[in-house]
Amino acid sequence: MTEQDVTAEETRATQEEIKSYVLEHTGLKVSRLYIAQVKAKHGIIERECCNKAKTEGGKVPKCPPEKEKAIEEALRHFQMIPR
Repeated sequence: MTEQDVTAEETRATQEEIKSYVLEHTGLKVSRLYIAQVKAKHGIIERECCNKAKTEGGKVPKCPPEKEKAIEEALRHFQMIPR
Protein backbone atom coordinates (compact mmCIF):
# COMPACT_ATOMS: atom_id res chain seq x y z
CA MET A 1 0.00 0.00 0.00
CA THR A 2 1.36 3.43 -0.90
CA GLU A 3 0.89 6.70 0.93
CA GLN A 4 -1.63 7.70 -1.73
CA ASP A 5 -3.80 4.68 -0.89
CA VAL A 6 -4.33 5.87 2.69
CA THR A 7 -7.65 7.63 3.17
CA ALA A 8 -8.33 10.51 5.55
CA GLU A 9 -10.22 8.15 7.87
CA GLU A 10 -7.20 5.89 8.20
CA THR A 11 -4.92 8.75 9.23
CA ARG A 12 -7.13 9.87 12.10
CA ALA A 13 -6.11 8.98 15.60
CA THR A 14 -8.59 7.53 18.05
CA GLN A 15 -9.38 9.33 21.29
CA GLU A 16 -7.46 6.63 23.16
CA GLU A 17 -4.37 7.27 21.01
CA ILE A 18 -4.66 11.00 21.66
CA LYS A 19 -5.10 10.43 25.42
CA SER A 20 -2.06 8.14 25.48
CA TYR A 21 0.08 10.60 23.51
CA VAL A 22 -0.83 13.49 25.83
CA LEU A 23 -0.18 11.41 28.96
CA GLU A 24 3.16 10.12 27.65
CA HIS A 25 4.46 13.52 26.50
CA THR A 26 3.05 15.88 29.15
CA GLY A 27 1.91 13.71 32.06
CA LEU A 28 -1.56 15.26 31.80
CA LYS A 29 -4.71 13.17 31.78
CA VAL A 30 -7.33 14.50 29.38
CA SER A 31 -10.96 13.51 29.02
CA ARG A 32 -12.88 12.63 25.89
CA LEU A 33 -14.91 15.81 26.44
CA TYR A 34 -11.79 17.98 26.30
CA ILE A 35 -10.56 16.20 23.17
CA ALA A 36 -13.96 16.72 21.52
CA GLN A 37 -13.95 20.42 22.46
CA VAL A 38 -10.49 20.99 20.96
CA LYS A 39 -11.40 19.03 17.82
CA ALA A 40 -14.57 21.11 17.42
CA LYS A 41 -12.53 24.30 17.85
CA HIS A 42 -10.45 23.20 14.86
CA GLY A 43 -13.46 22.16 12.79
CA ILE A 44 -13.14 18.41 13.31
CA ILE A 45 -16.69 17.35 14.10
CA GLU A 46 -17.19 13.62 13.78
CA ARG A 47 -20.80 13.31 14.92
CA GLU A 48 -23.47 14.98 16.98
CA CYS A 49 -23.20 14.42 20.73
CA CYS A 50 -25.85 12.03 22.01
CA ASN A 51 -25.42 13.07 25.67
CA LYS A 52 -26.47 16.70 25.40
CA ALA A 53 -28.00 18.36 28.44
CA LYS A 54 -31.77 18.30 28.48
CA THR A 55 -31.95 21.89 29.75
CA GLU A 56 -30.32 25.02 28.38
CA GLY A 57 -28.61 25.83 31.68
CA GLY A 58 -26.57 22.62 31.84
CA LYS A 59 -23.01 23.38 32.94
CA VAL A 60 -20.28 21.86 30.78
CA PRO A 61 -16.67 22.11 31.98
CA LYS A 62 -14.30 23.91 29.61
CA CYS A 63 -10.91 22.52 28.68
CA PRO A 64 -8.11 24.22 30.67
CA PRO A 65 -5.54 26.07 28.51
CA GLU A 66 -2.61 23.75 29.38
CA LYS A 67 -4.62 20.68 28.40
CA GLU A 68 -5.89 22.40 25.25
CA LYS A 69 -2.28 23.05 24.16
CA ALA A 70 -1.33 19.44 24.88
CA ILE A 71 -4.29 18.09 22.88
CA GLU A 72 -3.50 20.44 19.99
CA GLU A 73 0.08 19.15 19.95
CA ALA A 74 -1.24 15.57 19.81
CA LEU A 75 -3.55 16.50 16.93
CA ARG A 76 -0.57 18.01 15.10
CA HIS A 77 1.47 14.87 15.79
CA PHE A 78 -1.28 12.74 14.23
CA GLN A 79 -1.56 15.23 11.33
CA MET A 80 -5.16 16.05 12.10
CA ILE A 81 -4.48 19.81 12.20
CA PRO A 82 -1.71 21.80 10.47
CA ARG A 83 1.48 22.75 12.28
